[in-house]
Amino acid sequence: MFTIENLRFGYHEGKEVLKGLDLSMEPGKIQGFAGLNGAGKTTFLNLIYHFIRPSAGRIMYNGHPLLRRDVSYLEAENYFYPYMTGREYLELFPAGGGGFDMERWRQLFSLPLNDIVESYSTGMRKKLALLAALKPDKPVLILDEPFNGLDLESVHLLTMILAQLRAGGKTILITSHIYESLAGCCDMIHYLNDGQIARSYSKEEFPLLQDELQSLMEERFGGLIAGLIPSQ
Repeated sequence: MFTIENLRFGYHEGKEVLKGLDLSMEPGKIQGFAGLNGAGKTTFLNLIYHFIRPSAGRIMYNGHPLLRRDVSYLEAENYFYPYMTGREYLELFPAGGGGFDMERWRQLFSLPLNDIVESYSTGMRKKLALLAALKPDKPVLILDEPFNGLDLESVHLLTMILAQLRAGGKTILITSHIYESLAGCCDMIHYLNDGQIARSYSKEEFPLLQDELQSLMEERFGGLIAGLIPSQ
């Protein structure tokens, strides 16, 4: 079981981003996280990966504290060294116990690994960073906005890869600003609001989450949009 207990964090004294977040997740599943901007999704992922330390709480995996060595992390924004080829970039990351067939992955993603990364499109850079996260073959995979910049074919390809990873027992935590991206691949979606998990939705309840998000957006912005765009 993946268990998070009373997780708290604040960037400024007296202002918490996460406010005693509690969550239990079944391992070997794809767990989605949704929320409006500023809800704390990226902060939550950074805490799991130990980029930052919580002010309180703990993160447990299969009865033990989760260690950074057990996690791969695809950040929303990726850094690449200048004048480095895609192949050289991937060689920076050690392969997991199952090995890593770089040539087959190159063919799958249609990546020119012998070209320097500066020549890559946004989608190609995203796919290269994804391969770097997959190569170590860790039991927990964190993906922060992995669909950003991908074309339609690559979105479907990533969805198929995630399903295969889940079948292999990986625990996957994924965020997206696009509801359809989460609904298409997740087993559960957890909605973050005001520093806590407001509610967790099973696959059968995803339409309810979509309706609630639509109602929230109408309540917050419907009147403003109506005032900006006059009716005919």
